[in-house]
This record gives sequence, structure tokens and C-alpha cells, in this order.
Amino acid sequence: MIYLELFFTFLMIGAFTFGGGYAMLPLIQEEVAAKGWVDAAALVDFVAVSESTPGPFAINMATYVGAEVGGVFGAVCATLGVVVPSIVVILIVAKCYDRFRQSKAVKGCMSGLKPAVVGLIGGAIVSVGATVFFPAGWAVSAFKELKFYLAAVICGVMMVLAFKKVHPIIIICISAVIGIVAGYLGLL
Repeated sequence: MIYLELFFTFLMIGAFTFGGGYAMLPLIQEEVAAKGWVDAAALVDFVAVSESTPGPFAINMATYVGAEVGGVFGAVCATLGVVVPSIVVILIVAKCYDRFRQSKAVKGCMSGLKPAVVGLIGGAIVSVGATVFFPAGWAVSAFKELKFYLAAVICGVMMVLAFKKVHPIIIICISAVIGIVAGYLGLL
């Protein structure tokens, strides 16, 4: 039954990924692709929509994938699956943290998880970036397309704005306007 599969897939994703939604992205990509639920291009679209809609990224991703695969009830099942582990863990941590925060094991665990999370986020950036810049796969022909250079310019401008500490909502709105205009003109 697809609803149980959605629930347990996202339960596993929620239970075995630390560092928030972006750290979950590689596992979401792997599981969703392995099950044939969503292709890479649609997943990139889901990432864009999840990033530009209110709410936590991982919940938005689970909701979109669940809705795509199983409709409204699929969205509910996937969303519940991804949040249950976090709720359980945060309740346990809240109850026990004061007793264990000075523990060498807890400090070591946190020190080991931080670089792993950065690596997972980096892997997601490379994977999503490859889909954005090379939608037909890694090919030299991508460099002959205006779409490649337009995507690179948009990405570069948004990175500059982010480093200049422009508010993320403004960056999202600017990139949406550029994308709409470019799409309307047939450039994307």
C-alpha cells in the first residue's frame, strides 16, 4: 500500500538524517528515485517550491512528494513520517539534555555530526546543481545553450546577494521574477 510506503520511507528519512532539511535532501533524492516516485527534474522543481513556500524545507518536500505519489492522503502520510522522529528525539533531548550536555560522548557526537551535515548539504548542492545546469546529463553541449549561462548568472547574482546579507525573501522574489521573465521570453 503506497500510503504505508510513503509513511515508512519518510519515517526512515526523518530518523536517519541530522542537520535539517538540506541534509535530508540526498536521502530524499536516493529514496524517491529508487522507488521511481519522482524524476530528477521534478525533484529540483520540488526543491525550488519547497524553498520558496512557508514552512520547514523537509516537511514541504515530504508533502510535495507525498501529494505527487498519493494525493492528499499521501501528503499527510509522508509529512507525518518525516516529523515523527524529530518530535520523539526532541522530546527525549529536552528531557535529558541538562544531564548529558557536559558528557564527552555527547560533545564528541555533536562534533562528529557537524562536518557530516556539511558534507551532506554539499552533496545535495552538487546533485541539484548538476540537474539545474546539466539537465540532459554531463555533456559539453550544455555549454552551447543560453539556458546554462542564464542559470549561471542567476545563481551567481543570488550568491552575491546572499553574501551581502540581502534578506532571503528578497532573493527568492528577485529570482522568481527573473525566472518568470526568462520563461516568458522562452529563455528557460
